Amino acid sequence: MTETSIRTRFAPSPTGMFHVGNARSLLLNWVVARQSGGTMVLRIEDTDAARSRPEWTEGILAAMAWMGVDATQYEGPYSQTDYADKHTEAAQRLLKEGLAYYCDCAREQVQARRDNPNLGYDGFCRDLGLETGPGRALRFRIPEGGPAVVEDRIRGRVEFPHEALEDFVIARGDGTALFVLANVVDDVEMGITHVIRGEEHLSNAPKQQLLWEALGHTPPVWAHAPVLVNDKRQKLSKRRDKVAMESYQAEGYLPEAMVNYLMLLGWAPGEDREIMPIEEMIPLFDLADVNSSPAFFDEKKLRAFNGDYIRALEADEFAERCAPYLEGEGVPWRAEDFDPDVFAVIAPLAQSRLTVLSEIVPNVDFLFLDTPVFDEKSWSKAMKPGIGAEMLTASIAAFSDKSLTWDAETLKGALEQAGAAQGLKLGKAQAPVRVAVTGRTVGLPLFESLELLGRERTLERLRAALERLNA
Repeated sequence: MTETSIRTRFAPSPTGMFHVGNARSLLLNWVVARQSGGTMVLRIEDTDAARSRPEWTEGILAAMAWMGVDATQYEGPYSQTDYADKHTEAAQRLLKEGLAYYCDCAREQVQARRDNPNLGYDGFCRDLGLETGPGRALRFRIPEGGPAVVEDRIRGRVEFPHEALEDFVIARGDGTALFVLANVVDDVEMGITHVIRGEEHLSNAPKQQLLWEALGHTPPVWAHAPVLVNDKRQKLSKRRDKVAMESYQAEGYLPEAMVNYLMLLGWAPGEDREIMPIEEMIPLFDLADVNSSPAFFDEKKLRAFNGDYIRALEADEFAERCAPYLEGEGVPWRAEDFDPDVFAVIAPLAQSRLTVLSEIVPNVDFLFLDTPVFDEKSWSKAMKPGIGAEMLTASIAAFSDKSLTWDAETLKGALEQAGAAQGLKLGKAQAPVRVAVTGRTVGLPLFESLELLGRERTLERLRAALERLNA
């Protein structure tokens, strides 16, 4: 893009969570503003008082900052309610110019006249000349002719025949503006040049474009990004799908991985590259290259992305990113039992296996607990008759040998030999030992784990497991 006066706007409603769809819209607005030297405006659309709380707005700001879009990256935040007087002024101007009229029709009356609940308003009050009064809403008069043409940067030319658009309500009976009018007035007041948002708002575009024109202004550049769908090709829903950015953050997704993945929903940078920092994406991005088809939000792919990003971290940064999951009230061990030096040794082994940061806890908890937390399925699988007790007994005997050097390679050789005596290959021989020591059949490399745990604690757990098995 070459425009330098671009003003995009990201205008979420505070709803108690930050939806991944909102996060994708945020990024598109931010990237377009960044690449053009323009400005992204943040506006909180809070005209629905029942759905607006200060703490929810704070949640939006926090989620944005986590994604790397902090207060230095946008203008605002503004509140839609701050412009209420401007909304009323615009509504009255449209009324005065004959572009709007009062209507007292109830929905039931309209349906009775049209004998079809699927048909919209029939224009019954268009020429009655009603004055303002209780229960009388203000409707915008759809002009004759048409169609309304929305030139969309993503979808191309989209036509909406005027006869398919009903005279829509722009202000309630109490005078307060509805979203469709408030949105346009705010955009005009803020000098918005580009409206980039989700496909679900496409049906609002012709109405808003007509309002822009009726108020004497040139409509903005429109761009409606594809809807996000789940694996069943259903639109993502907070009732059914994991859509809250806060939950992904809490689980330990890295913001740079999330940003990378969200940018690829409907767009590709080319060169068969997917893992790419946002700073490299910005000069490559073009709204015209965004696919209009629904975009599959694939959590498995996102998780794989995140694993790649985790493995690319420097060791010190990995440890720093893990820190919130290793301290505080939620950890299973006592604070004084956590040894950062031990963690520093085991961290590289964990880093190569994690897909989200929260997985660090079950991978290392055995090192900082008095006794491991047993996964019962793992226990049943590993401690089968003919293997469990036999290998626990054999490993106790092998590891009790004081002449045995306590390092990973020596421990592996000793257990391999003990298993061979039982007619078992190492894979099966080590399973009872792993579960006895760590509580699970899957985890970090066993022998490095034993080396860190130490001889005495290892033997103590093996004996406790054997006692439990024989009880």
